[in-house]
Amino acid sequence: MTICKGCGIQLQTTDPKGLGYTPKENSDYCQRCFRLMHYDDLMISMKTGINPDVVLERINKTDGLILWVVDLFDFEASMIDGLNRHLLNRDIVMVATKRDLLPETLGNEKIANFIFHRLKELNIQIQGLVVTGKNIKEGVEEVYHALDQLGHGRDVIVMGKANAGKSTLLNALLNENRLTSSRYPGTTLDFNRIEANGYTFIDTPGIEGEKTMLMAIDEKDLKTILPTRRLKPLVFQCKDDQSFAIGGLVRVDFMGCRQASVVFYTFDECPIHRGKVEGADERWINLYGNIYQPTPIEKDFTKTKTQKTYDKMDIVIDGLGWVSVSGNVSEIVVSYPRNVHVTFRKAML
Repeated sequence: MTICKGCGIQLQTTDPKGLGYTPKENSDYCQRCFRLMHYDDLMISMKTGINPDVVLERINKTDGLILWVVDLFDFEASMIDGLNRHLLNRDIVMVATKRDLLPETLGNEKIANFIFHRLKELNIQIQGLVVTGKNIKEGVEEVYHALDQLGHGRDVIVMGKANAGKSTLLNALLNENRLTSSRYPGTTLDFNRIEANGYTFIDTPGIEGEKTMLMAIDEKDLKTILPTRRLKPLVFQCKDDQSFAIGGLVRVDFMGCRQASVVFYTFDECPIHRGKVEGADERWINLYGNIYQPTPIEKDFTKTKTQKTYDKMDIVIDGLGWVSVSGNVSEIVVSYPRNVHVTFRKAML
């Protein structure tokens, strides 16, 4: 059996519309991977095509050290509910990727403290942590150091939510662009064994996040919300009721503002629109899909009201980023697609 080096799927030459198709025998990559790698052309969408329970069950049956890849930009969406229950008594090293997207003023020690605080709140235990990002040489060295300390000659199973950066990390560990990496969820399609530097790495399909903006919008709009460069925090000072629209995806209303500061940590390709709460409903109706864009596939929104429970609090929209608020605010109202998860946490920054 010959498998695609990029996604791990079995190669075939008979069905042009099927997974693993290649027009040429003895190819290293399927046509889907080739088009993704060279033209950013998604021929077949697999963002909802792989059952996450099946992936976790198969990982649990595979002996080895778990390398759990999480996305610092999209940290809450990277979490896996009941992880230690799914992977009972397994050694887990977390690799927190995309450090390069966060502001330079945020130190690694503060990031680590934030991660361990959130893991404690979520009742998740790990045996090691590496914070890294694209083109951060020390990150690769630290991962191998963790493998040397905890691997004990076992296979290394690389797992994580879809779009967490598994393939990018593995390419860095292999020191070659072997695996297909893209902004589209569902790039890796099957378990893929790779021998490198004295280790056997097992790349696994991304575990589907059901309630993330990545699943709620059309794939052509992913380029507007997934950052490709360092975030530029967008800061607003608020002295009265203020409403903000993040494209046509999310609306956040801050009520009773008195010397409040609101900071958006979202990709700057997705516009932020500010106005008073008074008239915000009418603006949303009139501008939705026109000025307020991109929009979700389904116009099915829900609303959550909350108090500001921390001195500085983050409103996290899975797949989109987060909004940090400090100062005096009496109430926060978030309107968002019903199939997207929103978290309120103590501020990361």
